[in-house]
Amino acid sequence: MEPGGERELRRRHLPELRHQAAEYYRSNEVPQRLEEALNATFYLRPPDLYGHLADAPTATTVVQTSATHHKNEDKGSLANYFSKFSKPPVICKLIGRKVLDGVGRPTLEVEIFCTVKNHEKSICSTVVSSHSEILENASPEAIDADENERNDSINRALEWVNGSLNEMLRDLQPADQCKADELLGEYFAKKVEEEKERKAIEKEEQEAAISAPAYVPALSAVTPSGKKKGVKLGKKSSVAEKPISPAEPIEPVLCGSIAIAGLSLAVAKTGATINNTPLYLHLALMKHDLDLPKELTMPLPMVTLLSCGKSSSGKLKLMKEVMLIPPAELTVKQGIERLLEIQKQMMRLLDPSSPQLTDSKKGSARSAVKKAPPSVLKRISHLGCLITGCDSLEQPLILLQTACRNLGLELGIDVHLAINCAAHELMDYTKGKYEILTGTLKSPDEMVDMYVDLINKYPSIIALIDPLRKEDGQQWSNICNAVGSRCYLIAEDAAKSISKLVEDQNINVPKCSGLIIKYTNQTKISDLTELTRLLDGQRHIAILGSPAGESSDDSLVDLAVGLGARFIKLGGLSRGERVTKYNRLLAIEEELAKNGTLRSGENHEFVDFAEEALTVEELLDALPTIEQDPWPSEHSQPLLAQDQNPVSLHGSTLHLNEATNLDPSILP
Repeated sequence: MEPGGERELRRRHLPELRHQAAEYYRSNEVPQRLEEALNATFYLRPPDLYGHLADAPTATTVVQTSATHHKNEDKGSLANYFSKFSKPPVICKLIGRKVLDGVGRPTLEVEIFCTVKNHEKSICSTVVSSHSEILENASPEAIDADENERNDSINRALEWVNGSLNEMLRDLQPADQCKADELLGEYFAKKVEEEKERKAIEKEEQEAAISAPAYVPALSAVTPSGKKKGVKLGKKSSVAEKPISPAEPIEPVLCGSIAIAGLSLAVAKTGATINNTPLYLHLALMKHDLDLPKELTMPLPMVTLLSCGKSSSGKLKLMKEVMLIPPAELTVKQGIERLLEIQKQMMRLLDPSSPQLTDSKKGSARSAVKKAPPSVLKRISHLGCLITGCDSLEQPLILLQTACRNLGLELGIDVHLAINCAAHELMDYTKGKYEILTGTLKSPDEMVDMYVDLINKYPSIIALIDPLRKEDGQQWSNICNAVGSRCYLIAEDAAKSISKLVEDQNINVPKCSGLIIKYTNQTKISDLTELTRLLDGQRHIAILGSPAGESSDDSLVDLAVGLGARFIKLGGLSRGERVTKYNRLLAIEEELAKNGTLRSGENHEFVDFAEEALTVEELLDALPTIEQDPWPSEHSQPLLAQDQNPVSLHGSTLHLNEATNLDPSILP
């Protein structure tokens, strides 16, 4: 039958259907029950009328039918109908708490309550780790100062969350992340100005106190000859070393700023919960302006296996973290299973009583571990990895080669390596050099040569994190040009803060392949979306990294997946607060695969910095000089008429759980 005929048939039967419906509702006393419900609601006058009518307990008591077996079905349908007209949930209360992170240090938890259909409900909570790193081999005074600073910051954040921020965000819809971050940004800027004014007043008071006349005793710190003590004359420096750049001042962190990061993330989690959407999808929608990609790619895990840095017992100080990266063609689950096997094999090698110490290279594996203390198996870093002492750069790499060979795996094919050099921790400013091994010092230029030799010998190393200080800008450029086409050069401590990067819109200070992003301090979710867009547009990679003192909150994994990070750096496969995040990574992969939205892994793409280093000015200088005549000649006319530039001018460059060993039971 034609559509027009169907409509005509329904029109003819409409009076009869209306009569049947009226009789059905009268027989079940629906008009009376609805009238009772509306009359009762009038005296209550709830702010959200339709939310009140849709609320399940209310519907149960005032909307009933005589057909008991249809009661629940009718209640659900009426509730769903009225829910369409109810007001959206809004924030009604914030609660900040001081909790402990994975190493027992205080940090901040934020819980958000919303008004949902006239009722106050707890929607979600989040824990954000502090910005400060764990001090290794520090003096008791430095540790005490760090603890006091941390406590002051958390206490100030609690004052903000439970006080002024609570009032400021009240009645805000949590789905409006941009508005929430705008308010938080304005609040933080105001606090920064207040802190500047406070310091200016303190400075004026100090200057006033200094300028006051006071009794000055006779000088006794000068020797009879008039020369200052401690100055030795007549000696000249034997080596004219090129002076290093002084350390840049540490970017100040406003006391209490962790409240901004905690609230911004809590608002995002609340918005995702209310929309019944996983956090990673909620974030992907935000980054792509509500145009969700058809498929999402899982970040590759950088799993820390060994720590051979300053905290270890050996001479080697350079390798704070030796990390494993599974090949891109494996799923996350397959990759973690493979890395777990390598970890087990490594523990056997580090056990002096193990019979596994065999290698084809003249016993190199045995020599690499013969000095390892038996207690190594009991020493688990706060990063969730094994701490072992090594006496040379190659010892940990030889150990890994042996462990992989015993499993029938090959480094560079079946698994790749990354090294966190943490070079900023190795600089001896009295000598102007890096101390990579006890007693072995290297200048910034020598460090570049050392890294080039190391990667040439071990091409399985595809990432170096903080190979130099951020002040060694020229050496960053040199190492990028030398090995950037086959190895990622990543800035972590060497990078600016997220807020500065977003403000300056300049990632290449220093020149690098990408950044490790840590979510803390005054960082907001909108800052992360903007920064990852900036990284994508400039062919840099984003790595979401966990701070030193992590918590059991697994939101970092959703951030990495939703924002499209290339890697995620979570530490080792031990300690509960880190294993929790690996389990979340596995769960998201399983969910994406089930929904058919999981994109297969992509091969590594490196940037050939040497090719891109040619500036526009250098290109123009390389072109043949064209003599300029006072009047246009016939030869110059075709050149003027051309509509093509010899180069593309885009800026200054030519863009051609616990400390136990993990077992496979964590896997779903």
